[in-house]
Amino acid sequence: MGKNYELIEHTADVGIRVKADDLKELFKNAALAMFDIIAVRYQVRSDTKEIKIEQNAVSLDELFINWLNELLSLSSAKEIIFSDFKISEIDDKHINVVAMASSSKNYKVNVEIKAATYHQLKIEKLKEGWQAEVIFDV
Repeated sequence: MGKNYELIEHTADVGIRVKADDLKELFKNAALAMFDIIAVRYQVRSDTKEIKIEQNAVSLDELFINWLNELLSLSSAKEIIFSDFKISEIDDKHINVVAMASSSKNYKVNVEIKAATYHQLKIEKLKEGWQAEVIFDV
């Protein structure tokens, strides 16, 4: 299966452009891309656990950044890597998710992403779906 994102060249940080058919898929694809950059799984174990995540914001841009940064924060604090996301609710200001994660010991960490930033953030509804560009502080 091909990747549903591409890296964007940026001087000191890492950027991605993500495409999706709908908003739910856009948020999921952005999160998967972010963890794809962070780490590569090298051990397959059945230690996956579910974590409920809910975010509220005043705008779609804020929700998108808050979502990614909450995942980074949980990943760091709990020493886990997220591998899948079941989004039950989403709109411009709210997201409700069950995220699947396992121990970071099962992964080779390549890059530490400190934060998703508002710098050059772009979220667009296109004729053929959605597209987002986000720069990560590494």
